[in-house]
Amino acid sequence: MARSFLRTPPARGPFAPDFWRSPLRGTRFTSVLGVVLLAGITILFVTGLLSYAAYNPNLSPVNDMTPDKGLLGFYLFSWPTDPPWLYRLTQGVHVTLGLGLVPVLLAKLWSVVPRLFTLPPARSLTHALERISLLLLVGGALFEFVTGILNIQLDYVFPGSFYPLHFYGAWVFFGAFLAHVVLKAPVAFRNLRAIREGGGSSVTDGAADGTADELAAPRPDRPTVSRRGAFGLVGGGSLLLLATSAGRNFDAPLRETAVLTPHGGPEPGGGPAGFQINKTAAYVGIRADETSEEAWRLTVGGRSGTVRLSRADLLGLPLHSADLPIACVEGWSTSDQWWRGVRLRDLAALVGHDDAVDVFVESLQRRGPFRRIALRANQVGDPRSLLALFVNGEELTLDHGYPARIIVPAAPGVLNTKWVAGLTFGEL
Repeated sequence: MARSFLRTPPARGPFAPDFWRSPLRGTRFTSVLGVVLLAGITILFVTGLLSYAAYNPNLSPVNDMTPDKGLLGFYLFSWPTDPPWLYRLTQGVHVTLGLGLVPVLLAKLWSVVPRLFTLPPARSLTHALERISLLLLVGGALFEFVTGILNIQLDYVFPGSFYPLHFYGAWVFFGAFLAHVVLKAPVAFRNLRAIREGGGSSVTDGAADGTADELAAPRPDRPTVSRRGAFGLVGGGSLLLLATSAGRNFDAPLRETAVLTPHGGPEPGGGPAGFQINKTAAYVGIRADETSEEAWRLTVGGRSGTVRLSRADLLGLPLHSADLPIACVEGWSTSDQWWRGVRLRDLAALVGHDDAVDVFVESLQRRGPFRRIALRANQVGDPRSLLALFVNGEELTLDHGYPARIIVPAAPGVLNTKWVAGLTFGEL
């Protein structure tokens, strides 16, 4: 009776080995998905770090929304202005590739979900570390992909600011990802070699070393699709997401194919101002009366003092032109638009700065992040960096930043401040 009383009850539900019956699961299936994610997530992490550097050129405290990052900001540098399409490329790849990897990620998580329910929870120290890294990996992956997709859709339903949440979450996720790669990459590549050498479409093959496959179901159901068919389904899903989101990086008619993203579909209106914007003047509380010729003045401060300029005063200064795109953190972008206005370095010279210096930019915008931003000296000094007054041959519209906006090559869209009210040149 005593032995019967102390006997461990059989595992039930998802903890029971017989609960997982799919014949598709196996180390080879998981290995192929893992290698795809190894390449894709590495690119996502690198392009994400580059986006962070673009937002925070050389650790600008004005733009920095993660002041407690410490060593995590070790790599930051002054974001370059060449090539002018740099941010358009890196962030377009980051967002579009991230969407395309969603089916691969979900398939990978599905393939290893039985591992989350294995008993005992830890058989050794190494096994315990592996389980912890797996939990952090799964949680981190879901957090990063979900918050990233919500940001693309402009649905900020999560608590706190997207910017620090996504940044710190990326480091936690990538740390767990690296630990998982160290533990599992040798097995994954051995399995891929075995697939190449002996064929891997069977749904009953075991581990590459001939031992029992720890991911395979002990009593699998009859297969309804081969693993090759499952790979086709996952790959087809990825291609579909790419095809319905990549168009947001182009102009019409390709933009109209981006049906899964808020910046797909037709351009807003037509004519010279008929290119994409993120937020309208009404959305951020800008009124037409405060941007009128009579009401609006630009305050420019620097070493020699402060000047206030009307739009007519700005039109009396030498005007220059630049063909530059707009690219946003949500992954959308436009092709080059023809901007015309006053060079930032010429405005710096008006207040005593003959050499390029940093600038603090303030907008009439009353709410929302990045209504105050900083640009670094290399950005101010670029001859294509303008306080733009015209676009594509016509005055700026109110939604495009009338009476004046910043346009800087290779800078994220939020640093191209609209409705500029003040510029303060000097060390920040």
